[in-house]
Amino acid sequence: MLKLIKSFNKKQILMIVICIALIVLQSWLDLKIPDFMSEITMLVQTEGSTMQQIIKPGIYMLLCALAALILSVIVGYLSSFIAASFSKNIREKLFTKIENFSMREIKKFSTSSLITRTTNDITQLQMLVSMGLQVAVKAPITAIFAIMKILGKNWQWSVVTASGVVILIFTIGFLISIVLPRFTKVQKLLDRTNEVTRESLVGIRVVRAFNAEKYQEEKFEEVNKDLTDTQTFNQRAFGIMQPIMYLIMNVSMIAIYYIGAQLITGADAPQKLELFGDMVVFSSYSMQVIMSFLMLAMILVMYPRANVSAKRINEVLEEENYINEGTFDGETPEKGTVEFKNVSFKYPDGNDYVFKDISFKANKGETVAIIGSTGSGKTTLVNLIPRFYDATLGEVLVDGVNVKEYKEEALNNKLGYVSQKAILFAGSVYDNVAYGETSEIDITEENVKKAVEVAQAKGFVEKLEDGYYGYISQAGTNLSGGQKQRLSIARAVARKPEIYIFDDSFSALDYKTDSILRKELKKYTSDATTLIVAQRIGTVINADKIIVLDNGKCVGMGTHKELLNNCNVYKEIALSQLSEEELENAR
Repeated sequence: MLKLIKSFNKKQILMIVICIALIVLQSWLDLKIPDFMSEITMLVQTEGSTMQQIIKPGIYMLLCALAALILSVIVGYLSSFIAASFSKNIREKLFTKIENFSMREIKKFSTSSLITRTTNDITQLQMLVSMGLQVAVKAPITAIFAIMKILGKNWQWSVVTASGVVILIFTIGFLISIVLPRFTKVQKLLDRTNEVTRESLVGIRVVRAFNAEKYQEEKFEEVNKDLTDTQTFNQRAFGIMQPIMYLIMNVSMIAIYYIGAQLITGADAPQKLELFGDMVVFSSYSMQVIMSFLMLAMILVMYPRANVSAKRINEVLEEENYINEGTFDGETPEKGTVEFKNVSFKYPDGNDYVFKDISFKANKGETVAIIGSTGSGKTTLVNLIPRFYDATLGEVLVDGVNVKEYKEEALNNKLGYVSQKAILFAGSVYDNVAYGETSEIDITEENVKKAVEVAQAKGFVEKLEDGYYGYISQAGTNLSGGQKQRLSIARAVARKPEIYIFDDSFSALDYKTDSILRKELKKYTSDATTLIVAQRIGTVINADKIIVLDNGKCVGMGTHKELLNNCNVYKEIALSQLSEEELENAR
């Protein structure tokens, strides 16, 4: 928790100081009210007192109450503003940190957990800061002032008050010791609930297609019940506290008045009035002391969960990045080249290598295709270029410089990447295609239209209600698979990069569209290097170089014709898709 306090800026710290000063003043005003009550009581009991004398302290008492109310409103506003600003700073830091995570860190925490940490966990901290400034500061100040006021008044009354406070503290401590371990469990169960919900929503088509609604409902019901049961236990445990608090308060009040009655009965006539005034004042201040601890109890209820949330947030903020960017962003000796030098890779938490000892070079203007059976490591291989992962052994060079030496922005500005799964964002067609615009890359409307045309998406885009400014829903759910792929390709083309990476990006296209698109791409990207991951022979057949992967090894490299003659794996893949006659014609 203390580590996150550094997130307060100077303005917020100044507001906190002002807030504390106002709370001190408010507490002083609250504690002046019993003094005026005592004065009024004495005046009422004193013969010869005029109404004017009684009204005067009454007016002062009302003014104190009004001023305390105004200060309470101001403090409430300031504390809410400080808490909201604090959570904004934390959320920004957390989001920035997550954006810089590699795939390793994302998988370590899981997407659902990261969502919970940036939402619910920060909300817990915000509530604690908001309530803490008002209660955690006011309660001890009020308690100290009240104790100073009643100190030395009467030892019997002091014992009653002290006993009530001790029982209160013991009750709070006992309940927190029971509930604290369950707060950690609650946050983990929230992660799990989030995960199951997200899983069901993302896979809603599959769920419905296989009539698996009941299965998903039962799956959600299980995690939801665990969360509900844990939360119910926590709330019931803390639910016991409130009646105990009021019981202690009321019993203390009765004990004070009972002791006071005994003292007044046994006192001389002149002392009775003084004892009665002291009893009224003492009972008021005693209730202030107990109420202060009651308010602290509210914070102690919130603190354990907020502390768990703070630890979860710190886990993300303190996580060391697996991939650290380099410092190079200058001119390179080569342009548009990609080279793998004896590259081997295994996942950080894996035991076996995905592929071993891969070496090849793609020169400027060349089209290099990577083909192989499912699970042979094709996608993982090209993912080393934009540094989604780093090579375990060997070097990956872009324009003659190791990718590890590049600044992230400088490296990515050289690349046009189309992922295996077409990803579109909520917004217009234009926004999605121009998504790759940066301070170094200017994408004009003309670039967008040309990219859409090259990607063979012009036909359906211009039929949209607002054309290039037509709405695309999140993840492109209002488009077909082929339409999403074509817009993803257009996004990469619009950047005019040195190097294109197409990771199985033509799989949803029919053969005719695939063929036309590749021909247009070849014309438009003639000066760029193109790397294509594919499973279709038709997609790679015209590549300048084809790399064949099998079980993590490079078993063939060459043109289509060369591989048909000297690579059995490639020939088997080719024959599984095309007939002998079609292959002969393709030669």
